[in-house]
Amino acid sequence: MSEKYKFHKDGLFFVTITVVGWIDVFTRKKYADEIIKNLNYCIEHKGLEVYEFCIMSNHLHLICSAKDGEVGKLVRDFKSFTAKEIIRLIDENPQESRKEWLLYMFRYFAKGSSPMCEFQFWQHSNHPVSLVSRKFIIQRTRYIWNNPVKAGIVIEPQHYIYSSANPDTELKIM
Repeated sequence: MSEKYKFHKDGLFFVTITVVGWIDVFTRKKYADEIIKNLNYCIEHKGLEVYEFCIMSNHLHLICSAKDGEVGKLVRDFKSFTAKEIIRLIDENPQESRKEWLLYMFRYFAKGSSPMCEFQFWQHSNHPVSLVSRKFIIQRTRYIWNNPVKAGIVIEPQHYIYSSANPDTELKIM
């Protein structure tokens, strides 16, 4: 893997975290709200600093850093915890019409990854891009804000509730 896609200490990063197989999980409010809840926990208790974000149906984008400089460790812990929580929510949701299929797919993607792992929810890679200039920060912010517009979900970025473009977001952004 090139240096372009690695976390280093004390950086500001654009990070994409993707569900395996690009499975649309966050079309359900309950699961997207779980991401917000867990990001807020990481902000309040683990030193995550989120400047921009957007949760799409099968991935999320962040511009973030960490107070201790270890963004990679925070992202790893976030992914581990949220994977377990969202799979639990899916399994316990009597209204989830796709439950059997979703759990089957998460088991399928876990095959060969680890003998200790029954499910795999997130792709292993995060493709962190170090943001070293104001130009790149602005470019990635626009990309994040316009992601739901390009997907045809909203007409204006500020109308999407799972985005830092929305002034009423529940995520405690910097």
